[in-house]
Amino acid sequence: MAKFKAYKLTRRERQIIDIVYRLETASVHDVIDQMIDPPSYSAIRALMRLMEEKGYIKHKKQGAKYIYSPTQSRTNASKSAIKNLVNTFFDNSTEDAVAALLDSSEIKLSDSEMKRISKIISAKKK
Repeated sequence: MAKFKAYKLTRRERQIIDIVYRLETASVHDVIDQMIDPPSYSAIRALMRLMEEKGYIKHKKQGAKYIYSPTQSRTNASKSAIKNLVNTFFDNSTEDAVAALLDSSEIKLSDSEMKRISKIISAKKK
């Protein structure tokens, strides 16, 4: 299986994988039903076939249709995407990436979020 690299997905492929993750399993029709202004059935089917070839999704035949599911958990995929983001935009500096997130004026953290972040940092110190 190919290594999951979400940053290599096109905009439409990211829409599709998001829908597949959200629904856990999805047919082409399910994906189309969840999209705003979707392309044609054949375009979505072709994209999903390509995504399967790239290793992002897999299918099982159910009657006359294919049911798709992700090849990796959302957690593993998100870790891979974050790792790439840190490598690409923050010169592999976790400190700079976290600082950029926390320095953003658009980010408002609740007390429970701050406590969770503190616990994660404390655990990393050990």
